[in-house]
Amino acid sequence: MKLISNDFKHKESMDKKFSFRADNISPHLKWEDAPNQTKSFALSCNDPDAPVGDWIHWLVCNIPAETNEISQGGPVPGTELKNDYGKIGYGGPAPPSGTHRYFFRIYALDVKSLEDITKKTFMKEVKEHTIESAELIGLYSA
Repeated sequence: MKLISNDFKHKESMDKKFSFRADNISPHLKWEDAPNQTKSFALSCNDPDAPVGDWIHWLVCNIPAETNEISQGGPVPGTELKNDYGKIGYGGPAPPSGTHRYFFRIYALDVKSLEDITKKTFMKEVKEHTIESAELIGLYSA
């Protein structure tokens, strides 16, 4: 499985428009070569370099199996959950200093939907049902 973006390349800088303090729009994402038995997808974006530890920027579950792309700025198919900004949906990079890494991950799941999922239970539930996953890392500097 592979995750790509028209907006940035793996381990390269993301444009300011994707940042929390600018336009805060989500980047384009596309995934390829998902397993045939995929019943749905989940998506996460986190910053492991945040001063408080791992900062959740975006969590999406229940993305239909026939979906393989999210356009820049959405719409986002599936269910978006609260991020660490306390808002539902995408919350862009906002590092206090230096360059941070933003890990976008797509997960192919063996279930059609994840019920009663929260930010707290997202990773546990997703890991239990992941068939395969792919990662794309974007960089952003304060």
